[in-house]
Amino acid sequence: MWMVVMFDLPVVERAERKAATQFRNTLLDMGFAMSQFSVYMRFCTSQTQVDTLCRAVEHALPSGGKVHVLQFTDKQYERAITYRGRSKQPAQKAPEQFDLF
Repeated sequence: MWMVVMFDLPVVERAERKAATQFRNTLLDMGFAMSQFSVYMRFCTSQTQVDTLCRAVEHALPSGGKVHVLQFTDKQYERAITYRGRSKQPAQKAPEQFDLF
């Protein structure tokens, strides 16, 4: 299962920029990888793990902005079409092994 966090956070004031940076860093600390500047993804092994991460994301939310959390299966992820420039990239598969910290 995959989990995607997409967000649009205000960054006009210094405190807003700090909160947005802190939120991005929190996502990285939780094991998310940046897919695009405001889109972070993570592979999860179970619905329980997704639920736990959703609660952690909710706890880390800054006071302003908009955040979406999406979840989808490996099969749905494999069907995603990705382009780098005008070049179509091969389909990505779920990781076969996990990093232990």
